[in-house]
Amino acid sequence: MALKVVKSRGPGKRITVFVDKKKLVSQTEPYKPLLISLKKRTARNNMGRITTRFRKNPLHRRLYRLVDFYRLNKKDIVGKVETIEYDPSRTAFIMLVCYKDGERRYHLAQEGIKVGDEIICSENAEIKVGNRLPLKNIPIGTEISEIELIPRSGAKLIRSAGSYGVLMGIESNYAIIKMPSGEIRKIHKESYATIGRVSNPFNRLKKLGKAGRSSYKGRRPKVRGSAMNPRDHPYGGGEGKTTRGTRKPKDKWGNVTGGRKTRKKRKPSSSLIIKRRIKKK
Repeated sequence: MALKVVKSRGPGKRITVFVDKKKLVSQTEPYKPLLISLKKRTARNNMGRITTRFRKNPLHRRLYRLVDFYRLNKKDIVGKVETIEYDPSRTAFIMLVCYKDGERRYHLAQEGIKVGDEIICSENAEIKVGNRLPLKNIPIGTEISEIELIPRSGAKLIRSAGSYGVLMGIESNYAIIKMPSGEIRKIHKESYATIGRVSNPFNRLKKLGKAGRSSYKGRRPKVRGSAMNPRDHPYGGGEGKTTRGTRKPKDKWGNVTGGRKTRKKRKPSSSLIIKRRIKKK
């Protein structure tokens, strides 16, 4: 089992559950030519002012891994998986691939892929986990990930840990895909996708155990509106626990948040959505 339960009686760890990466990733140092240092500007705009609440810079120093979501200039070149590594900037694992021309690149790792496996990006690639090919050449019912929203634009959809979509059919110039959210939409059949689910499906079962671990990841404490003063939030004030006091749910600035559609009415991509995503209750 990839999950590890911390055996401790301390209040901060007695309910902690985390993914045991030693069993899933290679115990090697990251490939230095594909590492860069990013300037810390979490929750701040270009003027340096805080514009997003409840976020901060992560406590631990980290280097960003340059992950290739295109693979187009490596078309028809076979690559061999050298390592599977942890990436602090995303929930999924990444893999270091060495191509036959000698160049190494990072890609998102799919579930079930192992060190030594060969992958390829090609129009007529084998239907195998890790291979990348156009939607028009993928069999119906196949689980896919890393989908291009527009042809040749790079993978934009389905990149988080354990997520996958299902190719439901081809209609005219579009492929019909069921997304992880339950939404069914059309995407141009010339767009590329990767076969298989994204790695690290156990990520959703993690339990941080204490507020400190959430803080390490860049999350500041989130204060309830009802615990604030009336001048700070529409829900604030009152003696003890009181009702909301407003007919519709609102944010700190008085904007209605519940029951109001936020999608633009004339958004061009609305015509490509066959069925809306399933609303969480």
